[in-house]
Amino acid sequence: MNQCLQTIADYGLRAFGYGERLLPRSDFTLCQQFTLIGSGLLWNIYFAVLALAAGFVLANALALCKASAHPLLRKPAEWFIFVFRGSPLFIQFFLAYEALVLLPRAGIEIFGLTVQTGWVTRAWAGATLVLILNTAAYSAEIFHGALRNLPRGEIEAADAYGFSGWQRFRKIVWPTMLRLAWPSYTNEAIFLFHATTLVFFSGFPAFQQKGDALYYARYFAEQTFNPFVAYPIVAGYFVALTLLLIWVFGLINRRLNRHLPGAARKLRYRPNLIR
Repeated sequence: MNQCLQTIADYGLRAFGYGERLLPRSDFTLCQQFTLIGSGLLWNIYFAVLALAAGFVLANALALCKASAHPLLRKPAEWFIFVFRGSPLFIQFFLAYEALVLLPRAGIEIFGLTVQTGWVTRAWAGATLVLILNTAAYSAEIFHGALRNLPRGEIEAADAYGFSGWQRFRKIVWPTMLRLAWPSYTNEAIFLFHATTLVFFSGFPAFQQKGDALYYARYFAEQTFNPFVAYPIVAGYFVALTLLLIWVFGLINRRLNRHLPGAARKLRYRPNLIR
């Protein structure tokens, strides 16, 4: 027990550059594998949380632009959604990396100031940007579908009460859109969390050569010649965090539907077999 606690202290934050620099070379224990893979999982959580937060804001803007009658707003949003939904995420990682490495190494001059560009080719920045754009496109289509299916009676009631355009959007349109879209958006959030594993296979280098959960899982699989321990550990971590994600989104769903009959019903996870 004490040895395992020491292992956690030594390797628990190794993925962020803290603790022991050298990986264990022999006599691998389950505690070492659980600790190091869990340490790498912190990067997957980082990618997912940041991409979901920024992607949610961008998705709302894209959905509103796509629903706009003005072609200067609608057409760019439609093409953005089409491109990122129509191309594989892995290809997006590859193209983004190849484009970002073309930026001048010395930086870009803007209004006389030199803005460094080297950091955008790192996984913590460049890969996160790709995940944000990808999930924004998928989420925007979900929100746009919800906008098109708003109950007309609620809109007419808002007009009858004399709500302004902003009041109607803030009190009626946006909350109703979220309520209708939330179950599908939950699936998108789960898919995004699982998609963070693709960062390991992309060209973006890891921070200080410390990788995510798959980085450590592959290390142990190669060292022990047994993939049936490390990779199931990764799967177990992802299943546990997926259940946590469903629970959190379920709380939000009940909050959004608190005024409706039967709002206490649990949000069920229905995976998309084909995306």
